[in-house]
Amino acid sequence: MIDTGKYISQLSKDFAGKNNLPPWEITRNLATILFERIIQLGNEFEIKEGVAIHQTAHVEQGAILKAPVIISEHSFVGANAYLRSGVYLGNSVTIGTGCEIKTSLIFNNCTIAHFNFIGDSIIGSHVNFEAGSITANHYNERENKLIAVICNGTIIETGVAKFGALVGDHSKIGANAVLSPGTILPPYSIVKRLELIEQLRDQPRV
Repeated sequence: MIDTGKYISQLSKDFAGKNNLPPWEITRNLATILFERIIQLGNEFEIKEGVAIHQTAHVEQGAILKAPVIISEHSFVGANAYLRSGVYLGNSVTIGTGCEIKTSLIFNNCTIAHFNFIGDSIIGSHVNFEAGSITANHYNERENKLIAVICNGTIIETGVAKFGALVGDHSKIGANAVLSPGTILPPYSIVKRLELIEQLRDQPRV
């Protein structure tokens, strides 16, 4: 089984007790996890209808935030960004213009540049997604939609039909790269521009 905390150092600090869960279990229950977290936040957050924004964060006009959402201190959300279905931004996270973030945790000092899609994923600290890079979270082309992941050479069935990626701390994802559903990247991974990461390509699941 995957110990998510070994990929994401900040996870145990921000979400105590969740670090030993597989990432797809966290994303599957993320809305509940975030609503529980929101009621524990301090007065430095402005909380309205399930959306919590730290007083030092900045959300540009035109961004759409659908609860539950937590935007932590010194984070930035650009115009026309779309955050929905459970989103957590750690400290000093930048979400550029036109990005869509869905059911995902994004930890400290990350930059999701612009025109990116991050879906049903957990992104570690100090991770950079260049423009246009995405995490695909669903196998549109397969009859069997359930996602499996590969970790340390072992195939693990997730039991879910939507899961994007677990991206370890300090990773860099190049422009227009695609992380296929179920991608697991250890800390300090580098994905080249235009690269397709498809970890189970040799084990077709149809």
